Amino acid sequence: MPSLSDLGQLPKRLVLGRPVRSDRVGESQLPKHLALPIFASDPLSSVAYATQEILLILTLAGTAFLFLAPWLAAGVVLLLAVVVLSYRQVVHAYPSGGGDYEVAMKNHGQFAGLVVASALLTDYVLTVAVSVSSGTDNIISAFPQLDDHRLAIAIGLVALLVAANLRGVRESGKTFAVPTYLFITGILVMIVTGLVRDFFTDNPVVAESADYAIRAEAGYGDLGGLALLFFALRAFASGCTALTGVEAIANGVPAFRPPKSRNAATTLALMGGIAASMFAGVTALALLADVKYVENACDLVGFDCESQPQRTVIAQIAAATFGGDDSIGFYFIQAATALVLILAANTAFNGFPLLGSVLAQDRFMPRQLHTRGDKLVYSNGILVLAGFAVLLLLAFDADSTQLIQMYIVGVFTSFTIGQWGMVRHWNRELRKENESALRRRMQRSRVINTIGGSLTTVVLVIVVVTKFVGGAWIVIAAMPLIFLLMRAINRHYSHVAEQLVPDTDARTLPSKVHAIVLVSKVHKPTLRALAFARATRPDALTALTVNVDDAETRGLQADWERYDIPVPLTVLESPYREITRPVLDYVKSVRRDSPRELVVVFVPQYVVGHWWENVLHNQSALRLRARLQFQPGVMITTVPWQLESSIGHDDVGAPRPGPGDLRRGLTDDQVDVTPYG
Repeated sequence: MPSLSDLGQLPKRLVLGRPVRSDRVGESQLPKHLALPIFASDPLSSVAYATQEILLILTLAGTAFLFLAPWLAAGVVLLLAVVVLSYRQVVHAYPSGGGDYEVAMKNHGQFAGLVVASALLTDYVLTVAVSVSSGTDNIISAFPQLDDHRLAIAIGLVALLVAANLRGVRESGKTFAVPTYLFITGILVMIVTGLVRDFFTDNPVVAESADYAIRAEAGYGDLGGLALLFFALRAFASGCTALTGVEAIANGVPAFRPPKSRNAATTLALMGGIAASMFAGVTALALLADVKYVENACDLVGFDCESQPQRTVIAQIAAATFGGDDSIGFYFIQAATALVLILAANTAFNGFPLLGSVLAQDRFMPRQLHTRGDKLVYSNGILVLAGFAVLLLLAFDADSTQLIQMYIVGVFTSFTIGQWGMVRHWNRELRKENESALRRRMQRSRVINTIGGSLTTVVLVIVVVTKFVGGAWIVIAAMPLIFLLMRAINRHYSHVAEQLVPDTDARTLPSKVHAIVLVSKVHKPTLRALAFARATRPDALTALTVNVDDAETRGLQADWERYDIPVPLTVLESPYREITRPVLDYVKSVRRDSPRELVVVFVPQYVVGHWWENVLHNQSALRLRARLQFQPGVMITTVPWQLESSIGHDDVGAPRPGPGDLRRGLTDDQVDVTPYG
């Protein structure tokens, strides 16, 4: 028969499966065909909203400036290519998985490293919130009647992602591979089909919103000069969401199969090529189909914004390409897009725990983030990430438009610091290297990282300036708070380590041992505690009780004499009926009289089998132990006594103890409550 503890583990086992041995950690490493959907699903899925974000900004001025979209998209593709090439240098130079954090820490120092870490941690949380919200948008585009349940759908999807990731990297990789590849295939087929129809047939693609006019927002009707430049840069900054998640592969190199660096670099190149092709194709189709997408659906003249939600750009293109919103192709694209957007959060669910583990190892985060769970994944990091993502979803009602305004600030902060850190890395390596072939390779890498650093610096400035008012200020404010928190954690760990360094007196034995047994009544738990205390052969032994009721204390003294207990009973007076304070004062007086004397306090306590029994027993000794643990030179020894209700509680089906077994301590010591006081 399974034990109660086994039954308690049943829900956990149903969700996570059987635990995995530590020596099988290498078996969870990923081949390239699984690493691509795990680490690259974020930049690949951003195709679903990067074009949409460009159009959303441009249509604030009506349709007058949509001609800028191809040029802005070309700039995003160029930037993506440079960043991918730059990160290929990172995975070769730093294959341990620290990514930009490790690069900044080793080349710029602790300050820059923590800035990068705070930026990445913030952005990973936003990646989950944005990806899930955008996925929910595409679900609602296919099924508009679900619009009222947007928040519930988004939170439920985060819960499913947590469960999938807690099962382990290999399992989640297999889960995510199919929809990611289906999305890639579906988008490429849609692009080819749409372009063929538009250029080689008499049946071009026309979006459902093509005939709608757009009401320009106030102040955007007549832009020129610097205002037009700022407007174009704002649209470009929104389109740069296509680059989110590129750094995840550099952070996840340890998860690849050997040769790790080469496989990670190859996966980066594949991801960059596929993402650029899909983004360019979707943007081209959106412009050819004359897609209209606005921030406020009621700005679409002729659109019934009261009765239905605005369809996403991908949904409009799919409907136009495959013959309407009731076609198989439309539902296939919507299903694949929704799935890959939801699963794009997996990039963060892999990157955040890995980075959290590195930070914990460096003592900038709690040590619990460095601990692997049952399935050899960093379970605590996964749960922390999910918790903060859900808070964002609740705060912004799973509105992807609002969440995206906070996006990519952290990404480009880490991009910029990391790339300039790589330049310093190559400068240092070139000073030590004399072989001409290696020097040429390093010089080429330095040029790539210099270009990458220059471009990402410019884009970071653009993003901060153009998105600050729209919501980026929240991220800019959160990053220093996370930075200060990590510094505080590090100071705490360093201070504790200094206190624990052995000194010259570490091996010096105490001059004496004074044992104190707390007594409330003359009963079996007290007698056992006295027997254990005597067995330790202390230099002094005191049986101690506190007089809070004269009649009870006289009865205790009478029982003490009647049982002829060979230890004198010391009674502490307590006119205000306190127990804790008189005992603490007594222990302090012993320590004061002999500072080198070790005081051992023996506390008898019950072991109960039911939670409600805890309420029925006095908790004064629990409070006393909580105070005693802060006294230097004092040890607390618990002496358990199992009540009948606890028999077999830890092992259902085990033989019941025979007469005298409890007194001999033959059952498990599961301490819950205490009989003292």
